[in-house]
Amino acid sequence: MLLAGILISIVLSTAHLFRYGSVVYGANILGVFLTHTPSHLIVHMSVAKVLAEEGHNVTVVVTQEPKVNHQKIHTILIPPGEEHIEFLHKEFSDLAKQKPSLLRTLTNLIGSLRLIIDMQRDALKDERFTQLYDNPDTKFDLVIVGYFLNSFQFGVAAKFKAPVILSWMSAPVHIINDYVGNPNGVAYVPNTMMATKLGEKMNFLERVQNFLTAIMFDTFGKIMDYRNQCFYNELFPNDDGKLPTYEEMKNNVSLVFCNSHFTEGPIRPNVPAVIEIGGIQVKDQPNPLPEDISSVLHESKVHGAILFCLGSNLRSDYIKPEVIKTIFQVLSSLKQNVIWKWDDLTNTPGIAKNIMYKQWIPQDDILAHPNLKLFITHAGKGGVAEAQYHGVPMVALPAFADQPGNAAKVVVSGYGLQLDLLTLTADQLRMAINEILTNPSYRENVRRFSRLYRDRPLTARQSVAFWTNYVIRNHGAAHMQSPLVHMNLIESLNIDVIVFLLIVSYLIYKIFKLVACYMFRKIAKKNTKSCLSLTKKKKS
Repeated sequence: MLLAGILISIVLSTAHLFRYGSVVYGANILGVFLTHTPSHLIVHMSVAKVLAEEGHNVTVVVTQEPKVNHQKIHTILIPPGEEHIEFLHKEFSDLAKQKPSLLRTLTNLIGSLRLIIDMQRDALKDERFTQLYDNPDTKFDLVIVGYFLNSFQFGVAAKFKAPVILSWMSAPVHIINDYVGNPNGVAYVPNTMMATKLGEKMNFLERVQNFLTAIMFDTFGKIMDYRNQCFYNELFPNDDGKLPTYEEMKNNVSLVFCNSHFTEGPIRPNVPAVIEIGGIQVKDQPNPLPEDISSVLHESKVHGAILFCLGSNLRSDYIKPEVIKTIFQVLSSLKQNVIWKWDDLTNTPGIAKNIMYKQWIPQDDILAHPNLKLFITHAGKGGVAEAQYHGVPMVALPAFADQPGNAAKVVVSGYGLQLDLLTLTADQLRMAINEILTNPSYRENVRRFSRLYRDRPLTARQSVAFWTNYVIRNHGAAHMQSPLVHMNLIESLNIDVIVFLLIVSYLIYKIFKLVACYMFRKIAKKNTKSCLSLTKKKKS
């Protein structure tokens, strides 16, 4: 019996070694996840959970109670002040009442990010956090930063002399590409607000729009970079010259975990340091549902069920009352059961026998249920990915940020329809729901995508485990770094080479012209002398 147990252990260890390379156990990993957005935290904590399951000692610093957790994760909770929370509520409320656009999103983002970054800076000053590096016995082998324009937090890794990995909630974009030298490909990689079919090129006007958007993002990034550098110097002063500078830390990011997959598009080149972990928050096997939700879905065998959820940042009271009334009017008239995420259960839109209101829902587990036929969503990246993974068609009601772009991709890909949340009418919503439920092409399209999305050499969890262990084993990943990290815009676009060649070409042209003129004058002079000599002979 003992021998059998030993053999099983050897086989399992060998299999683990074969799948993941040299096994790394018990590393000390620190996750700095100070995001204000619950859906972003779910992605970051899903990464942390994988590492805890791998046997690592994981500590995370968060500003809100995480929905995803693990018994082996040590959580340091530093909640923001009430004034910060109220400000964020007001910002999201205002955004929800405006027509979404890239310019408006960036304008609002610049204003709100000031407070968001201040909030995160205050968290790093908090004694509950500073005691980590004030204690000389505290050691971390790796720091993972949940990234959202908060590069000053790389100083935490500098303090612990540890390599840094970024966790990013979407596909690689300009602000992420710069850290690992990933090409932006403005001519062929559309921005997050644009939707093109896989492999289809942008037309001229789309490329103009994409080019101008890239300039806007770069300008925005430089504004935030200056602010981040100030915070880095404030929080991590380098008086003794032992800490790396802000620029040095920016240029030494080991990897970026991107919550995306190439099947989602756009098709683009990525350097080795960009690791796709699309769907990391989706469970391999759904958890058992709460009894009341399970009962509703079980009773929906005949007509199916609908999930209505507008995410964690778009609270119910942010939406105009007349729009809520319209939504209730339509949903309450359906023969399908509806699970509606609603924040204030004491003040619901109305009572209907087919509607269940829930303050919090296990979204991924509900989407995995076979009786769920439709997902009405704000088109946040996490929710769309979960619906696509489980093959559930969607009606998208985007409000702000990347949501309009995600919704447009849902429509272009044939996975669902998009409606305007601000001007929504009962007829529009009713027709969209009926179209999705009665036209099988939407479900067929998204199920076809689901098969492609799942077809990978490594799952998202396996990728996180392998590449994290890889960075720990090698004390960073400098050997994977693209030279583009250390090149400025002039060098990366070969502008200096082009100018040099133009100057050389111009000099060659001038020299050739001078030589040609000289030769021409010499020949002309010689011909003139010959003509004069011939004329004299004729006269004589």
